[in-house]
Amino acid sequence: MQKPQEFITSRQNPLVVLAAKLAERKHREAEGLFRFDGKKLFLEALAHDLPLVAVLLRESAVEAIMDAAGEHSLPAECRSVILPDSLFDRISEEKSPEGVMCLSKRLDKIHKIITINKWRELAPAPTARVLFLESVRDPGNLGTIVRAARAFGVDALVLSADCADIYNPRVLRAAMGTLFHQHIFITGDFVDAVRHWATRSRVFAATLGAQAVRLGQTTLRQGDAVVVGNEGHGLTQAVIEAATDRIYIPMEPGVESLNAGVAASVLLWELYRGA
Repeated sequence: MQKPQEFITSRQNPLVVLAAKLAERKHREAEGLFRFDGKKLFLEALAHDLPLVAVLLRESAVEAIMDAAGEHSLPAECRSVILPDSLFDRISEEKSPEGVMCLSKRLDKIHKIITINKWRELAPAPTARVLFLESVRDPGNLGTIVRAARAFGVDALVLSADCADIYNPRVLRAAMGTLFHQHIFITGDFVDAVRHWATRSRVFAATLGAQAVRLGQTTLRQGDAVVVGNEGHGLTQAVIEAATDRIYIPMEPGVESLNAGVAASVLLWELYRGA
């Protein structure tokens, strides 16, 4: 990676203003861009050829970031600029900035906002592993789930439209770069998407109840789907009824529930193990 030749010192510079604005969802959606901080995500972006539009470097960290990037090069249209430490720290999302901040176009090729009709066209093969998420609103939980999904070979994540924004900085940090190559569908027709998948394969709603099977008493296999719900309220009744089966994770007495990220990870491991 070549050393940047552009140096910005003003907080009012349009690029600096844009970088700061992208911390908010409304600006990410309006601009069609998102941002992420840190060396790990920067290197993952280079490795996966993300459509970067700008890379901002902390003045005191330039040499270290360049050494880490090695022979990787930025996209031809990507701006590479240096900011004074004080200015970089002011707009950074990190408590201890590592010295690099990236702005990228949204990854529309693998992250798709769809209607139910489009879902029918784009749905993965019946043998795919699919995880449905209803109203998972905590960004840290969502990022953890994305990371687990990638680790356990999930072919597609299907999110209800009211889940946390996948480009939220906390999602990106928790996902640790896996968001850059995980297929995700976002749909406002979530119940119909679950119902449609249930015509192709088994769909397990993670919920308690008389009809729920204890995890371990049935084998999850490739082609099955799992549905995990909101951190506080679980799954809606409509989604539970759209699924073909119900499953629960056994726990010691006195523990009300698991964190949504942990619950999803446990279920995905069983799905991965049973393939």
